[in-house]
Amino acid sequence: MEEITTEQLPLAIGRLLTYATSESKVDAEYELYLQQENRKLYGYKRNGKFIGCIGIELTSLNKGEIKHIAVSPIEREHGIGNDMINFICKKHSFSVISAETDQDAVNFYKRVGFTVISLGEKYPGVERFWCVCLRKDKEH
Repeated sequence: MEEITTEQLPLAIGRLLTYATSESKVDAEYELYLQQENRKLYGYKRNGKFIGCIGIELTSLNKGEIKHIAVSPIEREHGIGNDMINFICKKHSFSVISAETDQDAVNFYKRVGFTVISLGEKYPGVERFWCVCLRKDKEH
């Protein structure tokens, strides 16, 4: 895993981010990662190519929120998303990690140990979910 900090958004990371946000928002979201010190974006490489990315916001001491997580469709179901979550939790000593998501990602978060709570219809016709995981493996 490597932190993405270049002024120019790597093309492969941009493509991956389109799985986590709308294509029209990718550039603006990337700017937030560059401008805000409490936001970090990491890329996951295999054989020299980015196949996953995870973007986080450091919300308070030992707590973080996943803003974006994406894995190339042909690489899914191999534990990459879980590996990325474990990496950021260890790197930032998170005791709590959370994410807000839609119905499409609920099963993923449940599989990797998150508790999922419905936020109801946050936008017209769109139910949103709050996913939270308490990390027992937090390093002191």
